[in-house]
Amino acid sequence: MNCVKIGKKRVTLFVNSEIYDRYKQYCEKNGLILSKRFEIFMENELKKNQKEVS
Repeated sequence: MNCVKIGKKRVTLFVNSEIYDRYKQYCEKNGLILSKRFEIFMENELKKNQKEVS
């Protein structure tokens, strides 16, 4: 079986620190990975707005 490696990219974001801290705590309490949540958000936005991206 061939395994396809998906590249990872390090990004820097500037967000409201209070919101970030609260969301980070939420993710930790619920066993979620913060970066994966952001990735899922981006995927969903692209799906919703597919015509604009193409």
